[in-house]
Amino acid sequence: MKKGIHPDYKKATVKCACGETFEVESTKDEILVEVCSKCHPFYTNQQSRKTHTGRVDKFNKKYGLKQNEAA
Repeated sequence: MKKGIHPDYKKATVKCACGETFEVESTKDEILVEVCSKCHPFYTNQQSRKTHTGRVDKFNKKYGLKQNEAA
C-alpha cells in the first residue's frame, strides 16, 4: 500500500436514536444512526414475516386480476 494516501482508521462511537452506543472502527470519530439492531423491529421480534402475507392478494384485488391470470 502506498503511504500517505489512505485515511486514518480509528475507533469510532456509533450512537443510535434509541440511546444505544457501541464502538466500531471507521475513518470517522462519531457515527449517528436512526435504527440499530437493538431497536429495529425485525431484530426485536416486533415485526414478523406474517405482516407481508396478503400482499399478492391485495395487488390482485386492486387491479382486478384473478389468481389464475396472475400466475
